[in-house]
Amino acid sequence: MMIPVRCFTCGKVVGGLYETYVKRVQMGENPKDVLDDLGLTRYCCRRMIVAHADLVDEVIPLG
Repeated sequence: MMIPVRCFTCGKVVGGLYETYVKRVQMGENPKDVLDDLGLTRYCCRRMIVAHADLVDEVIPLG
């Protein structure tokens, strides 16, 4: 659904970085470089961004 505000493991705020990540990757940038530039150096925080599945558009018609 919506990306969590904080990383489940370390507690770093990652919720506001997802949209920036998606836009930059869609523009053709390397995902690794984008994550590094956003300050996501820990693998737990990277997991929160990379493994997120945006399902809001699929759930809205059911409501």
